[in-house]
Amino acid sequence: MSMTMSPLVTTYLEMRSPEQLRPKRADARFRVREQKEPNWVFNRDLYFAVGEQWQWIDKRPWTDEQWKEYAAAPELRTFAAYYNNALAGYYELRNDTEGGVEIAYFGLLPEFTGRGLGGALLTSAIEEAWSRRRGIAPKRVWVHTCNRDHPQALANYQARGMVVYKVEEGKNI
Repeated sequence: MSMTMSPLVTTYLEMRSPEQLRPKRADARFRVREQKEPNWVFNRDLYFAVGEQWQWIDKRPWTDEQWKEYAAAPELRTFAAYYNNALAGYYELRNDTEGGVEIAYFGLLPEFTGRGLGGALLTSAIEEAWSRRRGIAPKRVWVHTCNRDHPQALANYQARGMVVYKVEEGKNI
């Protein structure tokens, strides 16, 4: 039995000014904290736990050494989201080479999806991306999503004020 999937459509979105942000907040039980020390196991485990349901596959074959190098990169910052002190999701921000900040990975654990927390998590990611880390304001904050991510991902990015700047259609996978 073969399953035909639709072509992969990747949508790139950006925000050129922090004033574009339309924040969404969650109640006080929802908190986000930066992981101050690189922890490759945390990044790997959250990548697998969040990405499993969305078929994130690009880093699945990585070795422990590749994960260690990735998590220790100075341009990467990792944040953990908690709801009632239970780990609920995460995001990674990565400074790019053009003065922008990419929301590299972003998502909630399966048991926390559908609770209205995605908008609050994305608000946190965008606010952190715009924060003047090392005294330098980024030129833009950007992200890419695809039609295999959460069905509300694109709508969430747009609801927070991000604007589509490129769409790529790939092959059937």
